[in-house]
Amino acid sequence: MTNIVFPLFDGVTQLDFTGPAQFLARLPGATLYAVGRDANPIMTDSGFAIVPNVTFADCPSADIICVPGGHGVAAAVQDRAMLDFLRQQANGAQWITSVCTGAFLLGAAGLLQGKRATTHWGYTHLLEKVGATYVPERVVEDGSVITAGGVTSGIDFALTLIARATGEDVARMVQLGLEYDPHPPWSGGHPSTSPPALVDALKTRSYDAAAARMETALNALPGA
Repeated sequence: MTNIVFPLFDGVTQLDFTGPAQFLARLPGATLYAVGRDANPIMTDSGFAIVPNVTFADCPSADIICVPGGHGVAAAVQDRAMLDFLRQQANGAQWITSVCTGAFLLGAAGLLQGKRATTHWGYTHLLEKVGATYVPERVVEDGSVITAGGVTSGIDFALTLIARATGEDVARMVQLGLEYDPHPPWSGGHPSTSPPALVDALKTRSYDAAAARMETALNALPGA
């Protein structure tokens, strides 16, 4: 049996969680745990809630820990119970992973110190604040630590992890079974492939302020 643990928090980006969860659920022998501080529903950024199936107190030991991101990370990095849970679970985990800004929760728990890592493009300049070195790749592996870029990168990460754990043939069958064959209507899912004016507009509308909130939260961490 492989225990896959997803720590959740209010303001989580649901696809950061549900994308990898859908794929990792097909890892042979996998049992998935959506973990909350308590048993109360957790509000996602999409306007609906997810009900945890375990709490910090009764979660089994993780073989794989996967931390999703979302705008709620800026508050969650100040949650001592969350950080203590991450450190405790990471002690025995075979794989320590994150999607999007979940990297900053790993970092706040001290789990990215000296590691190569990635996160959503709007926040990559902040990885150094948690001791990590940014690598401009969609999925970055550094030993037992795997980090993914923004949101949909979590699916690529999940397939990468399945391949590492059970072999490429299994990962390719999961990819086929879930018909993961993306053909977006246009290129431009990353600043490197998008018109600069569009990137600047989105940064001004959303990510400059969000990154500033994250920076403030990281600066408030002990030892920052």
